[in-house]
Amino acid sequence: MLKASDLKKGLVVEVNGMAHSVKQIEVRNPTSRGASTLYKVRLNNLKTGQKLDETFKGDEMLKEADCVRAKVQYSYVDGNNYIFMNQDDYSQYTLSAEDLEGKIEYLTEGLEGIVALLIDDMPLAIELPSSVILEIVETPPGIKGATASGRTKTARLPTGLEVQVPEYLETGELIKINTETGKFMSRA
Repeated sequence: MLKASDLKKGLVVEVNGMAHSVKQIEVRNPTSRGASTLYKVRLNNLKTGQKLDETFKGDEMLKEADCVRAKVQYSYVDGNNYIFMNQDDYSQYTLSAEDLEGKIEYLTEGLEGIVALLIDDMPLAIELPSSVILEIVETPPGIKGATASGRTKTARLPTGLEVQVPEYLETGELIKINTETGKFMSRA
């Protein structure tokens, strides 16, 4: 059992009998005397992907979900299914495109640093690394004299993701993308 005050981003807890991953925590300290600290928590249902906003008092108890985290590597796509390989025992897990909504744009063959959340040896969801390195496959030509703090332009990546990048970047360059925000971070 966990206290609400011990919650951290990425933990998996049971809410209403379903496994939820903690995505955001906002702490609120009421100004009235004797009021307890409130924790506004954004949760993601691991089976349905639905978001759930809950507010807990600091001493409220939550049950930690019986969930195993396994390091996996993205292997390949088979129709509508995405195959991941466990890096410890080489077993394979399959997740559908619906299970990976919003994460497919960051998957490239051989991508490591992915964590699969397993319950009863069945994958429910994956957690991507905080950033991935992708190559720019299409962008307007760079402008000579463009500065790093200057304007941006749209760049298309091999996964179909489009991001805003500084004007000086060219097609073929490797860039680092934040998987949480989907924004350009730096050259790789």
